[in-house]
Amino acid sequence: MKVRQNLYIDRELSDALEALAAGPGANKSRLVNDAVAAWLARRGSKEIDDLLKVRLDRMSREIGLVRRDIDVVLESLALFVRYQLLVTAPLPEADSAALAIGMDRFEKFVGQVGRQLASGRRTLAPVEPAEKAS
Repeated sequence: MKVRQNLYIDRELSDALEALAAGPGANKSRLVNDAVAAWLARRGSKEIDDLLKVRLDRMSREIGLVRRDIDVVLESLALFVRYQLLVTAPLPEADSAALAIGMDRFEKFVGQVGRQLASGRRTLAPVEPAEKAS
């Protein structure tokens, strides 16, 4: 359903609208309707963009911090593994008791990692400052 509107616009806009409406298949109502619809759509999307921009900026900063933390963890792990491989002599394959102990330690380690992750506790969690007694 269409609604009749009586609007006042500047002379320059009126002249430009007349010129556009003079073309084949064009009329003022359709041109104004399309222009107002486009303006409203842009205004709505700008409000959404403004709301999302703050969240996206915060998420980008947090991702940067996570990326830095991952780099620290990976570099630490790589240095530890290199050090461990350089200073620890390999076990002889004939020493089945030592291999069994190693496998048992590894399985316990994996279990402990799983428990830590499941509980939400972290070994390298930031240390809270001790509260002062008053």
